[in-house]
Amino acid sequence: MIYPIRINKYLRDMDLASRREADRLVAAGLVFVNGKRAENGLLVTEKDKVIVRQPKGLIPKEYKYLAYYKPRDLPTQDLPGQRSVITDWRKQGIYPIGRLDKSSEGLLLLTNDGRFARKVLSADKKWEKEYLATVKEPIHEGIVRIFQQGMETEALGKLLPAKTQLAGDKKLRIILNEGKHHQIRVMLSEMNLTINSLKRVRIGDIKLGILKPGETRAISPNV
Repeated sequence: MIYPIRINKYLRDMDLASRREADRLVAAGLVFVNGKRAENGLLVTEKDKVIVRQPKGLIPKEYKYLAYYKPRDLPTQDLPGQRSVITDWRKQGIYPIGRLDKSSEGLLLLTNDGRFARKVLSADKKWEKEYLATVKEPIHEGIVRIFQQGMETEALGKLLPAKTQLAGDKKLRIILNEGKHHQIRVMLSEMNLTINSLKRVRIGDIKLGILKPGETRAISPNV
């Protein structure tokens, strides 16, 4: 954390609230810095003592964390004239962390905790994403080395090194710490490989496991 820092960003980075929630807490007079009521925009230093009070009568928010097996050919966002597979979750205030494109399948995390979502979407190696890609053409070791070294692409520019292993003569296991738009599809396409299937099987320590398409299970945010 780099000081001085705005009070709302401080509360967010300390995992006390999202920035929006922090603004509301400050406006409600529930945040104190060195014993004085804070105001939005206040800069906090490393030596300041910050206290957040709970509103009287407030029922603590019930956070939910779910692992979901997104089936193939179902979108993760609402499209004109078409409901997404998670429309009903959104009605409950639960949202997907990131996306899987319509043609991909596998592990998708759902939550109503913005702080947890931000961690999962970060470049922290703790939250690396693992995929299994099956293609039509045989894969040679040279492709694995290119992915491992960091690939230069026309569509996305220079990519970070991706841990890659052959899982069969036409199957790759790829682990990413970044998540650029359609990254694996771009990587494989620019190596003249045609994708048959793309499945995300792990996010950090959370695995797809025995989930079947369309199923969910509760997970812990403290993995």
